[in-house]
Amino acid sequence: MTWTAPPVARTQQLGTLGTVSERRMLEGWLRWHRETLLAKCAGLDGAALARAAVEPSNLTLLGLVRHMAEVERWWFRRSFAGEDLGDVFTGPSDGDEGLDGVRAADAERDFARFRSEIEACDAAAAGHDLDETFPSSYGVRLSLRWIYVQMIQEYARHNGHADFLRERTDGTTGDA
Repeated sequence: MTWTAPPVARTQQLGTLGTVSERRMLEGWLRWHRETLLAKCAGLDGAALARAAVEPSNLTLLGLVRHMAEVERWWFRRSFAGEDLGDVFTGPSDGDEGLDGVRAADAERDFARFRSEIEACDAAAAGHDLDETFPSSYGVRLSLRWIYVQMIQEYARHNGHADFLRERTDGTTGDA
């Protein structure tokens, strides 16, 4: 049986974030963007997820899922929490950060890794103040707040890519 990316049950509605605390707002926007990426993939099998649909780019929906697992790990776990971890798939050292090397046969495994990385990243940030800082690879101190904003913009940019990839794959548009 061919694996298909499951539907996404939205746990975050943006309309509920208008008057909440800063922490809850940042976490909510990040959750919404994470769910948006998964929603862009929902209903597609491994072959469709691994297909480069916007020529001449080799960008794929599965590559975006893998890339975001790498970026999440890099900022929340390796940089902020200081965990001594390798890459999820491939990382900054190879320059592709999970975008290349996708295989349709690995889609289910790659999605599971993405989801488990998100859980681990949420755990790494839990209980820490947004003002807590860490030494960055840029040579300056950055805050946990900065990571949330960085991750929201990273997802926003790549969810735009996912929009095009999904539309070119089967004509589906929208955020649901």
